[in-house]
Amino acid sequence: MGVDCGQYASLRERKVDTTLQNTPGALLIIDQQQGIRSLDKPRNNPDAEVRIAALLARWRDAGWPLVHIRHISRESASVFAPGQSGALFQPEFMPREREQVLEKNVPDAFINSGLEHWLRVRGIDGLVIVGVASENSVEATARSAGNLGFATTVVADACYTFAKTDFAGRPRSADEVHDMAMANLQGEYARVLYTDELLANSPTP
Repeated sequence: MGVDCGQYASLRERKVDTTLQNTPGALLIIDQQQGIRSLDKPRNNPDAEVRIAALLARWRDAGWPLVHIRHISRESASVFAPGQSGALFQPEFMPREREQVLEKNVPDAFINSGLEHWLRVRGIDGLVIVGVASENSVEATARSAGNLGFATTVVADACYTFAKTDFAGRPRSADEVHDMAMANLQGEYARVLYTDELLANSPTP
């Protein structure tokens, strides 16, 4: 069972302004790499990849900007190290020609990646963030995006994470970890929506 996440947990029951303008902004797909599939831990949102793929198809059909974020580890033993198969994109999320690919070495996709510059020079002031892991790269990137003034949306059911142990040594389910990450972001750094809400309120391509 997930934790009680206040605003995030009650999102569907509240009247939320989900209306989007001419474009929802750039879609950031974070760390959809083969190495993620090697993690042998319970995860949440088993259909997250299906939802990410649906959003990717919508952005491609509409010609909206999108960015594939890839993590390249500085640790040679990491599955995300250069030259490792784990660093490659998952086949269903392979970037197409002319689609932007940016690499990062830390969870925050804005650090030393050129992402902010790429967005600014194109006049892009909105971001839609999906991917993995909810409390790690997704949350770190969304926090920076909000602090930098971007209108940021995180798609809750198109993000996912894995079970872990908290600082006090208590085991936390993947749902608990994910829900707390969404609660941390909602209303302060970003708005948290679901895929169906985003698609229903985005402009028609």
